[in-house]
Amino acid sequence: MATGSPPADALSAGEYARIAAAIEAEIGKVIVGQTDLVRVVLTAMLCEGHVLLEGVPGLGKTQLLKTLSDIVDLEFSRIQFTPDLMPADVLGTQVLHEGDAGHREFQFRPGPVFGNLVLADEVNRATPKTQSAMLEAMQERAVTVAGETRPLPRPFLVMATQNPLEMEGTYLLPEAQLDRFMLKALVPFPPAEDLVAIVERTTGTTEVDLSVQADGATLTRMIALTRQVPVADHLVRHAVDLVAGTHPTHETAPEPVRKYVRFGASPRGAQAIILAAKATALINGRPNVSMSDIRAMAVPALRHRMVLGYEATADGMSADAIVAALLTAIPEPDAGLRGSP
Repeated sequence: MATGSPPADALSAGEYARIAAAIEAEIGKVIVGQTDLVRVVLTAMLCEGHVLLEGVPGLGKTQLLKTLSDIVDLEFSRIQFTPDLMPADVLGTQVLHEGDAGHREFQFRPGPVFGNLVLADEVNRATPKTQSAMLEAMQERAVTVAGETRPLPRPFLVMATQNPLEMEGTYLLPEAQLDRFMLKALVPFPPAEDLVAIVERTTGTTEVDLSVQADGATLTRMIALTRQVPVADHLVRHAVDLVAGTHPTHETAPEPVRKYVRFGASPRGAQAIILAAKATALINGRPNVSMSDIRAMAVPALRHRMVLGYEATADGMSADAIVAALLTAIPEPDAGLRGSP
């Protein structure tokens, strides 16, 4: 990263935290509870990272993402994934256009992926061919159609949902695509108190008036500030150690990893932990990353990056439980080994 004075329009850490808190407060006008889920989605957005939300229907996944798009004033597009969806329905296609003089030429008509905040609803219902159409967009933030590569608007984020229960008519996301999601959040069923509030809020006549808290330019500046947050060497090393520990052949892998994991997380796992920890620090009003930020982001950054064997299913062992065992087996480094902050 280039050094020197920050640009004149750069945000301060305090302004960053204020805007993030305002976004969360506005989301709370529509979404009842789910504070951990909202925080994961907000963290991913402030890193310009993609996020995968997994939960049964009716828990507000789609509503959360639509609400977020209203609050940050980004161009929002929704793709409802179905088994008959084709790559051209996502990326766009060439159409024959006839001009005033009768001249005909092919022109590119952009698909719904050309947005800032793209909701990929029930992404696991599309065939692998269509799912693969999203890979270039998610990794390169560009798409290639008819031999021409076209950049996507920035910031660009894919927020996908999937249903973990219905298996008929669904296709498991390939590991390569799962790895492109910076974070994965599980959407829990709300407690009774929250469910009462949800029913009252959604069956009455009251309409929620949301206000824009950040535009695209402001969000771009926040994303840039996220990457400028310093991280001490021992924190980076701890994130790397956590990722290394997800590999069953690594010397630090705990017993649950050796028994239940077939393949561990990729280097993107460590990148996701560090970047998400930077955003977490700024959201909490701190200008530097702490050890708690690193460890808090381990579960959403790693839960979808491990390939579990059939033994995990047979024994009812979840990815979250394996990451919890990993955090226990690889504790925080001793203060004397941390070095300079």
